[in-house]
Amino acid sequence: MTLNIRAELEGDFQKWSQQEYLRAERAVTRGIAGATSSLKAAWRADVASTLGGRLGNAVRSEVYPKGQPSAKAAGLVWTKSPDIIGAHERGAVIRSPSGFWLAIPLPAAGRGPGNRRLSPGEWEKRTGRRLRFVYRGGRRALLVDDGTPRAGSGMMSRMGRSGLSRTVRVRTFRNRTVPIFALVPQVKLPKRLNLMQLAQQVGASLPARIAGSWEG
Repeated sequence: MTLNIRAELEGDFQKWSQQEYLRAERAVTRGIAGATSSLKAAWRADVASTLGGRLGNAVRSEVYPKGQPSAKAAGLVWTKSPDIIGAHERGAVIRSPSGFWLAIPLPAAGRGPGNRRLSPGEWEKRTGRRLRFVYRGGRRALLVDDGTPRAGSGMMSRMGRSGLSRTVRVRTFRNRTVPIFALVPQVKLPKRLNLMQLAQQVGASLPARIAGSWEG
């Protein structure tokens, strides 16, 4: 017995295929955009809870190509502070670039403009006093303030509002030593962020996002 099967296409196949491809482009772009937005939100939350809101807000995202659907759409999530955030994502050992000590500010060091931590050189310049190195065998070395003026800073000249300069004596003190910086050869930052794990979780949801974005 011979079975004959005949199939016929009705309508404009080329038009139909173009419409289906446009639906696919829109679905892929919507899925990518949703995943990108979700990953940015997850990264921001992780960074903000660990390192603060300012660094959390440094996370940015973009979908390409911009402003048009594409079956090859791609999303990018990045941070404007890659060195800081990368170090806390991987965990890192920080050493002095000069190969000597890292100076860790102690509470007595105070803060600079914008609540920024001061370096020893900045501290000496701001106070007009010289830090003294104290080696302590088996313990952290220190930079201490015992009131010794920097070279040439016993008398300082300041410009007043009138434009006239006046001389100010730098205050010193005796019989008192205040630790300003602790010195360490290196600092190990523990891994505190889970950015790659979050990226993998969002990436795993992408097929379902695209399927859910497909227009019926």
